[in-house]
Amino acid sequence: MKKNIYYIILIALVVGCGPKKEEKKSFEYKRTTVEEKADTPKVEKAAVKIENQGIGPIKSMVFDSDINKEMADEGALIFKQKCTACHMANRKLIGPALKGIYDRRSPAWVMNMILNPTEMLQKDETAIALLKEYNNVMMLNQNLSQQETRALAEYFRTL
Repeated sequence: MKKNIYYIILIALVVGCGPKKEEKKSFEYKRTTVEEKADTPKVEKAAVKIENQGIGPIKSMVFDSDINKEMADEGALIFKQKCTACHMANRKLIGPALKGIYDRRSPAWVMNMILNPTEMLQKDETAIALLKEYNNVMMLNQNLSQQETRALAEYFRTL
């Protein structure tokens, strides 16, 4: 009987003190690629319409030939504080990549989208197409002033 108790204690010690599996405590996101099926409807990308000025207070915008470094630096700071949750310079995130934005959109359109996203997403055909392209995730109004928006526009030129 004593031997059985010793064996039971020995087995319990070996099992209880054996190697432990460590649990991961941090969040981990694994991306998987999904092949598109032939019957999956494609979302049309927003057409490039440089002449579209958008809907809002900015009726036209023409940049100086030289970039205003001070204004661009201010815009970079605003971008880091308000925009990086949804936008990156070189790649799509929740919203479009902003590098080369003026090859795709007019400066006035970009500024109006920043200043007036709610109305733009309801009435501007390009903004509506972008909304569909980005899974109906609406751009939030950051309540920026025209001066802050102008600084952002100058910063986008440096990307």
